[in-house]
Amino acid sequence: MSENKIPFWRNSRFLNLFFQSIIIIFILLLLGIFRNNLTTNFNQLGLSFGFNFIFDPDLNSRFDIGDSPIPYQATDTYSRALLVGLLNSLRVMISGIILAFILGVIIGLGRLSDNWLIRKIATVYVEIIRNTPLLLQLFFWYSVVFLKLPKINKPLIFINSFFLSNQGLYLPWPRGNLQTSLSVLLLITIPILFIMIWRRNDQIIIQQGINNKLYQALLIFLVISVIFVIIWGLDWQIPQYNYQLKTLQGGLTLSPEFATLLVGLTVYTAAFIAEVIRAGIQSVSQGQWEAAKALGLNSGIIMRFVIFPQALRVIIPPLTSEFLNLAKNSSLASAVAYRDIYAVASTISNQTGKSLEMLLVVMITYLTFNLIISTGMNWFNRWVQIKEN
Repeated sequence: MSENKIPFWRNSRFLNLFFQSIIIIFILLLLGIFRNNLTTNFNQLGLSFGFNFIFDPDLNSRFDIGDSPIPYQATDTYSRALLVGLLNSLRVMISGIILAFILGVIIGLGRLSDNWLIRKIATVYVEIIRNTPLLLQLFFWYSVVFLKLPKINKPLIFINSFFLSNQGLYLPWPRGNLQTSLSVLLLITIPILFIMIWRRNDQIIIQQGINNKLYQALLIFLVISVIFVIIWGLDWQIPQYNYQLKTLQGGLTLSPEFATLLVGLTVYTAAFIAEVIRAGIQSVSQGQWEAAKALGLNSGIIMRFVIFPQALRVIIPPLTSEFLNLAKNSSLASAVAYRDIYAVASTISNQTGKSLEMLLVVMITYLTFNLIISTGMNWFNRWVQIKEN
C-alpha cells in the first residue's frame, strides 16, 4: 500500500521555513531602507559616520567630570571621558543592586512580621515609594535633603569618623598598604571557609535534623573574625578637616550627586523588591509550614530548608527584572548632574555632532550591562532549582 504524500503547501515544516524566510527577508529589507536613509541624510548634511574621533589624541574632551574614580582632566581624549562615565555608572549600579536587595529583603520580611507596628511601617513605605515617580524622588533627595545639609566647615559628625555636609559624604577608607592587602586577603578567605562550613552544617541538619554545635561555634568565630579584621585589621584613613583649604581630606568622598542617585535608586527599587520577597514567601502553601512543624522542625530550619527554597522559584524572575530596572533607571543621573555614561555621551554628542554614534555607544553599554545581569541571575536561578529525582 503506497503512502500518500502531503502536498508541500500543506506541509507544516515547509510552511514554517517559508514564513520564517519571509520574516527574515522583510527585516533585511527594512534594515536596508534604514541604512539608505541614514546614508542619504548624512550626505546631505555633510556628515560622516565613524567612531575614530573617540580615540583621536588630537581631540580633547574640554569638559570636567566632578566624580572621577580614576585620574581625569579636560585635556584627555573622549575615550577617557567615556571610561570615567562607564565607571561612574558601574559604581551606581553595583552599589544600588546590593543595597536595594538588602533593604528590600528587610522591608519584605517586615511586611510579614507578626508585630503590627513593623508591618504597618513597611506597608506605608512600600505604598508611598512605589506610587511616587522616581524622578520626583531624586529631585527631593537632591534639593530637599543633600543640598540643605550643613556647610563643609560645620558638618554633621557620626562616631568621629563619618562627616556629612552639603558637599558630600566623607567616609573612612583603607590605605593602600601591606596591612590592608593582608586584611583584604583574609576577608576573601574567611567567607569561603564560612560557606564550606555552612554547607556541611546544612548536610548534617538534613541527615540528623539538628544543628552541629561545633560547626555553629566555627561559624560564629568566623563572623567575629570578619568584624575584627574590618575594624582593626584594615588600616583606615579617617577624613580630617583642613583649615587652610577649608575642606575635608582623606578617606572616601561621595558627592551629593552620587549620594542622591544611589539613595534614590536604592529606596525606590527596594520597595518593589520587598513586594517580590513577600509574594514569593506567601506563594508557598500553608500546608508546607504545617508539614514541617509536624516533623518537629523549628521555624529557622523550616524557613531555610522548606519555605525559602520553594519561594526562590517565584522570587528570582521578578527580582531579575528589578535589578534590570535599577540599571536602566540609573540613566536618570543627568537629572541630578551626576556624570554617568549617558551624561558624558550627551556632552560629547553636543560637542562633536556625533549624535548617532554616541546613541549607539549608550545603547550597547546598557544592553551589555543588562545582559550580564540577566545571565548571572539566570545562572543563579538554575543553580537554586529544586532538582527532582
